[in-house]
Amino acid sequence: MGDVLAGNHATWEFDTDSLLIRFERGIRTPRLFQSLRERRVPYAALSSVTLSPGKRGTVVLHAVPRPGADPLLEAAAGQLKEGCDPYRLSLPADRETLAEYYADELRSVLGPEASEPADRFLVAAPEAPMQFKAYDGRAGFDGSRVSFRWSWTGASSAKWKAGDQTFPVTELSGVEWRSPETMEGYLRLVPRGAADTDGPAPASGQGAPEPATGRVQADQDPAAVLFGLGYGPVHESLPFAAAVLESVRRTQPAPLVPAPAPAGGPLHGPAAVAERMRHLGELHRAGLVTDDEYSAKKAELLAEL
Repeated sequence: MGDVLAGNHATWEFDTDSLLIRFERGIRTPRLFQSLRERRVPYAALSSVTLSPGKRGTVVLHAVPRPGADPLLEAAAGQLKEGCDPYRLSLPADRETLAEYYADELRSVLGPEASEPADRFLVAAPEAPMQFKAYDGRAGFDGSRVSFRWSWTGASSAKWKAGDQTFPVTELSGVEWRSPETMEGYLRLVPRGAADTDGPAPASGQGAPEPATGRVQADQDPAAVLFGLGYGPVHESLPFAAAVLESVRRTQPAPLVPAPAPAGGPLHGPAAVAERMRHLGELHRAGLVTDDEYSAKKAELLAEL
């Protein structure tokens, strides 16, 4: 499209294959936006585009990402406040016609995969190295390892006994981020082999296991740091969690899921293999599969003939 649309706190630049969101710097701009600075969002990462009335004489253009496409939103797990959603652009109401034009333009570039979850991150995560100060220690991430250094004023005796911690991302399966804007916010690293959970689990009972999961509470867990007033704010801890999550997923690439064979047809028949190769080609053209992965999978499919 090659156009630019300026709104409150951000400017959207429409390129051939992606949307570049540049966030303004200023005292009224949410600190998360200032921390992110800018984000390039491939159109392949979007699921839909909406335009709706905003507050105080504004309209809001909202580019909705596909589930699984953005590590920041995956880490946030629905906890971001509306005003901190980086995919919402607020505009004066008298620019509604212009906003509708760009909404239609964005909708026109969405592909057939827009209605499906992404099988890998399509939006880049914030870059390491990074660190933030938690209530009970300092968290650092160098791109391959997460470190927790406990504070003598805030860390529990259990954490002091365990000592400072270092976690290679290759030994992790995920990250749990509970917003510091809640009463008991935390960042917890999930080691490989740990039981899956449906997002951040509520903490309850000092030093007791969390009833929903049987895990040790975050203030006693050496794989977690606590948030608090002024500690682990959203603009520091959420980009940190997203960067770690992206690195963890990158070390554990999801297996390619072939297209289903036609009903009643053999899984390895020529027609089924041709359909799976077509699907693989679409993933490759969309940038969801690397050149090496494409070549390897194509060779496997040809061997089935």
